[in-house]
Amino acid sequence: MDTHAARGRLIAERERLEGVRQAADRLGAGAREAAERELSSADQHPAELATETIERELDWTVVRHAEAELAEIDAALARLDASTYGSCEACGQPISDARLDALPAARYCVEDQAKVARARRNGHR
Repeated sequence: MDTHAARGRLIAERERLEGVRQAADRLGAGAREAAERELSSADQHPAELATETIERELDWTVVRHAEAELAEIDAALARLDASTYGSCEACGQPISDARLDALPAARYCVEDQAKVARARRNGHR
């Protein structure tokens, strides 16, 4: 595993996610301003209010998802600094280069990721 290349991929992904988060923040702020202007000037139809509410929820969901992914990227960068990047956090075995190429912030090997996903589906953390 080339740690220099991994750091480059992680930093590039971090920059992309920051852009997504900032764009969603701008969209959300613009929608809120438009809604405030419309509410102050006239009554809105309930369907329009519902549409705006859904749009704000979607914007907020995008922001939350981007922030969660940013946290994973930061954790992966910390693992690089600690020389533990590329090792499964559950079993300690190396994570395949193909998996790290596809998911540079991967914490687990494929087998342990499946176990984690099953545990989450079953309500365990």
